Amino acid sequence: MGNDLLKGVKQTRLLLRKQQLTTVFEQFDRDTMHLTSEQRIEKYKKMIESPFRFFRGSAYLYYYDTTKVASAFHTPDNYPTWIMGDMHMDNFGAFQNENGDIVYDVNDFDEGYVGSYLYDVMRMSVSIALYLEEQGIDEEIQHQAITSYIEQYIKQLERFQKKKDDPMTLIFTKENTKGPIRRILKKLEKRQQTHIVEEITVINDQGERTFVWNDEIQPVEKELFDKIVALVPNYKVNDVAVKHGSGTASIGLARYYLLVDGQDASGFENLVLEMKEVRTAIPAYFFPYNEVFWQHYAHQGARVVGTQKAMHHLEDPHLAYVTMDGKEYYIRERSPYKRKVKPKNYKSVEEYIETTGIMGRITAKIHARADIDYSEVFTYHSEDEILREIFKGKKLFVEKIILQALRYKEIVNSDYELFCEWVKEIESSSTVMS
Repeated sequence: MGNDLLKGVKQTRLLLRKQQLTTVFEQFDRDTMHLTSEQRIEKYKKMIESPFRFFRGSAYLYYYDTTKVASAFHTPDNYPTWIMGDMHMDNFGAFQNENGDIVYDVNDFDEGYVGSYLYDVMRMSVSIALYLEEQGIDEEIQHQAITSYIEQYIKQLERFQKKKDDPMTLIFTKENTKGPIRRILKKLEKRQQTHIVEEITVINDQGERTFVWNDEIQPVEKELFDKIVALVPNYKVNDVAVKHGSGTASIGLARYYLLVDGQDASGFENLVLEMKEVRTAIPAYFFPYNEVFWQHYAHQGARVVGTQKAMHHLEDPHLAYVTMDGKEYYIRERSPYKRKVKPKNYKSVEEYIETTGIMGRITAKIHARADIDYSEVFTYHSEDEILREIFKGKKLFVEKIILQALRYKEIVNSDYELFCEWVKEIESSSTVMS
């Protein structure tokens, strides 16, 4: 009897957590996002690749958990920051800005919303721990990498506050970065502007440039082709394709590639535009409702475009938002210089610490830029409000974030095991997600 009772003690917590996970995934993926059974299985198979991939695909679980936790370092609800909303290691990358500079910055804005800066900082800190653990790097280095991220975040905010740097003009190039980021930026300088077009298009027998069809890039029917062309009257559209197989959280959202005539910073005349369906930002389901924000960004495509414009010094000149068949989309250029830092690009553990420090500075830049200097939603400078909270106890702030991040990493690892069990169960069930 005693052993059975102890077994119950050990299993009850896991059973209750598994029920929570099931409820959250059913609510968001099935009832809110309306993913089909097939789409859910496709998404979940990607998520079971690793705890880090699981973390990437379950932002709603992160917000479900963390918005329940009080902190003395949150900014007040009436002084929110425009946050990126899905901060993690793989949502930073290189691209070309409007001036033709190859820069490094955040590159995903689908979950942009207004709330406490702390959710971006914490989510990024957890992702650092998970990412490094996946590479076999021990917790001591994880601790150092998170410390580097947070300390550089704070230092950069202080530089903005003291007017030593301007968030409206600061960009990250090969001149002010180091390690794998700098090496990638230098290497991309040699890449031709035609890279993306030549990679996914071909000149056909009629002398016309069209997409190359494969498992990920497929043609659309004429009716849909004509609808999309009508949405972008300022472009001559040469071809349209539906894009499959991108991302994890984006599964179930329509994505199209448009091959158009147009000019970018280098004057190249063929561009690939991406038109992606977007839904309500996940943080919005958990944060206080912000009436002023939604008055300006009720269209979800406008919200994503607004987030990117707010956070990038020089924005993509092709940014736009449209509505088609009742669904909302945003449009942006598919950059030929798009590239992220991968595990193989790091030469030492020290370079992880160096890189997360640069990411901390970038996070500070996007938080400080998207305020009174850019948007009429704000009447204050975000760096002032954030630093006011951090300076309640700067050392304690750093220690608390690291402690919480490493603890939440363990929760993610445990959740990942429960999730893998659940996916096997629903795959083998005769009533899979009906």
